[in-house]
Amino acid sequence: MKKRDIPLFFAALQAANPEPKTELEYQSHFELLAAVLLSAQATDVSVNKATRVLFPQARTPQAMLELGLDRLQEAIQSIGLYRTKARNLLATCQILVDRYGGDIPRTREELEQLPGVGRKTANVVLNVAFGEPTMAVDTHIFRVGNRTGLAPGKTPLEVERGLLARVPNEYAVHAHHWLILLGRYVCQARKPRCEECLVSQWCDWGQQQRHPKVSAPSTQSPAHSPDR
Repeated sequence: MKKRDIPLFFAALQAANPEPKTELEYQSHFELLAAVLLSAQATDVSVNKATRVLFPQARTPQAMLELGLDRLQEAIQSIGLYRTKARNLLATCQILVDRYGGDIPRTREELEQLPGVGRKTANVVLNVAFGEPTMAVDTHIFRVGNRTGLAPGKTPLEVERGLLARVPNEYAVHAHHWLILLGRYVCQARKPRCEECLVSQWCDWGQQQRHPKVSAPSTQSPAHSPDR
């Protein structure tokens, strides 16, 4: 993707969806953190189904600790890796109570010290809860970054750094959501829906479909999979 086309690419996404939101359901920063932690290698739909049962029972770290491991596992057993996630969530809740008075830390370093919280999860919390212009590279953003030519990279971290360098400041806060939604519903893995795409005219893959002699960018899986 040419540098001059990047503002046009994001302007089109913004015009279609001025205030993009996460599809995870939550009512507090703690519930957001818990939902994102549970969403690793799971769909937002499956997480929302579980948290609709879980969160009314435990809306704070202390309440989650009081709920206990068995009841927590029962509430989230429909989510993949639920046993490990339950242990990590309770360990995180204990740290939040002991170190932060039940609040959520606001730095990446502190967030990444919480059990079950990786770089992607920390980036989501920083962006959604605190409005920081982070790029949480999941499988959708990894694919879109490479396929469009916006931020090619062999690993999620390379794509993240490419996005931070190339996304114009005025679009940076919402860019991560626009790209996730684009990858989830339009720029899909097996068959991208280019004919329905609002930004295909600026995309390397879209250009390749119009001019087949131009080789398409790689959409290979990352060497180190994102934590979702």
